[in-house]
Amino acid sequence: MIQQIIAGQKAEFERRFLEKYVTRKTVLKGLDTDLISVVIGPRRAGKSFFSIHSVGLRSGIGYVNFDEERLLRVENFDDILSAIRAVYSNPETLLFDEIQNVSQWELIVNRLQREGYKLLLTGSNSHLLSNDLATHLTGRHYCTYVFPFSLPEIRVLFPLSDINSDRQQLCFEYVMKGGFPEVWVKNYDHIQYLSTLFDSIILKDIVMRYHVRYPNALTDLAQTLLTNITGEFSNNAIQKIANFNSSHTVAKYLGYLEEAFLIFSIPLFSYKISEQRKASKKIYCYDNGYFQAKAFKFSPNIGKLFENAVAIDLKRREFEGELKLFYYKNEKKEEVDFIVQQELKITYLIQVCYLIAEPKVKEREIRSLLKAGVEFQCKQMIVVTNDYEKTEQHSWFGYTGEIEFIPLWKWLERAELSISNNYEKPQI
Repeated sequence: MIQQIIAGQKAEFERRFLEKYVTRKTVLKGLDTDLISVVIGPRRAGKSFFSIHSVGLRSGIGYVNFDEERLLRVENFDDILSAIRAVYSNPETLLFDEIQNVSQWELIVNRLQREGYKLLLTGSNSHLLSNDLATHLTGRHYCTYVFPFSLPEIRVLFPLSDINSDRQQLCFEYVMKGGFPEVWVKNYDHIQYLSTLFDSIILKDIVMRYHVRYPNALTDLAQTLLTNITGEFSNNAIQKIANFNSSHTVAKYLGYLEEAFLIFSIPLFSYKISEQRKASKKIYCYDNGYFQAKAFKFSPNIGKLFENAVAIDLKRREFEGELKLFYYKNEKKEEVDFIVQQELKITYLIQVCYLIAEPKVKEREIRSLLKAGVEFQCKQMIVVTNDYEKTEQHSWFGYTGEIEFIPLWKWLERAELSISNNYEKPQI
């Protein structure tokens, strides 16, 4: 039976390689070394497709997808290994999909590497993988992160002209639908598709894996967080809103949702680590489509979706080690949406404002940026907008600085480039 399953997966592997593929901006790390390559990211974000197309149909590769429950019932992993050798004629490289489903997978992988196999692993649980990798494979693996499509990747699917209105319209569609590949490549209904995917992740990757005693409470918490993306939260506040018995349970369930790549949080910037840990965090989700599919709402909330789109792009780059991401709020409750830190310097201050045309709104965003610019000695200040584009010099009670206003579509495409370091102190 095991050999039949592996043979069926081999046929699927070869068939998927022939399907339409959008080249990703991410490059697989470690493939040409003797280290283990690990591809991590949300379910259905394209990890398997990315891995398959990165290795190609070269000889000497064996593929196993451990999202197959029949394989998980096999007690002796060597039986699976024997079937792989038979189907693939003793492969030198093994591609294991959703490896986190296998009990004690890290020990198995460790043994296979010692036996001389080249290994490529994919998984959909950030903490489980990173924790076990750090414990058992220290210094012997490369991590590559694959997320839903970015806007530049989606543009590959559509041969648009360089007319700004066309590109802005595609960006708006991306903001509303999110970036999951099958939504774009196969034209699935994003609401239905992502609602089903979200529920499946809650059940398979959290409830069943961690034996959650109150699955309905977990689902209610997830919907509450999705409804309040871009907002601040503390465990105590969520405990009251979601009617949990303890903040400890809230913290545990929050961890599960983050590990499964459903939501993520951004801490308040502070020079003191203790203050960062005590302060409220801001909550975001890994794809705008989740908000559309599962959040409880009475309006489109486009402003939230714009900010979440920026947060996703910055979070992707934080995973890649390019930056550290925070938000900022001073004693007067004046806020900057995103503080970008590189090495020991604050390099960018970013606000997101869909309704920048309203004078009071614009004044508020400018005031917060100017004050933060002086405090952090950061000259690069940006307001991401819907369609307003201009670089302006602003002053507010002695605070002076240059602020760039840029449409979201331009910022997302430009954000693929490295952030430059500009540490020049602003004028006061």
